[in-house]
Amino acid sequence: AVLGCALLLPMVLGEDCPSPCSCWPLGEAWGTRVDCSSRGLGSLPALPRLTRSLHLHNNSLASIPAGALDSLGHLQELQLWDNPWHCDCHILYLKLWLEDFSAPALARLRCASPAHLRMRSLGQLTGNDLGVCRRLLPTKCLQFFWRDLILIAGVIITVILVAWALKFSKKLVCQLTLGGWWLRRNIPKTH
Repeated sequence: AVLGCALLLPMVLGEDCPSPCSCWPLGEAWGTRVDCSSRGLGSLPALPRLTRSLHLHNNSLASIPAGALDSLGHLQELQLWDNPWHCDCHILYLKLWLEDFSAPALARLRCASPAHLRMRSLGQLTGNDLGVCRRLLPTKCLQFFWRDLILIAGVIITVILVAWALKFSKKLVCQLTLGGWWLRRNIPKTH
């Protein structure tokens, strides 16, 4: 039984673990440690959603795509230092994400380019430093906008239909009441 578990564990990890990285389970409740450090990565690989510890230091990462870290709800440790971060509009997602996740990690990251921002901490960057940026939102944000707009329209239509039904039902109740009164009045009484 132990041999079967030992053979199964690498297969399970192999499915979730990005090929250039190494992964170790931290226990079922603890998640996975993913080590992608010193692998020459130029882009972020697909990461297991239960990643608890992520090492991406000493690579060739210049930015992180918008939304790429949002699904890592179990993440508690992140090492990003020693990457050639290019500080333009594309770094805005990482800066904002790290402001919520870890201010010390944000302070340790330094811009490698452009030249006027070289060696500047990502934590010190302002909107003026990045130039004219339209906020880069993940596609999902636009999907939420349309979903919310449809929900609001549905609520408005429902309220209108309910108001119309109430108005119609009051009219119907009045007609039934008046009709009942007329019937009672015109039915001969037998004693």
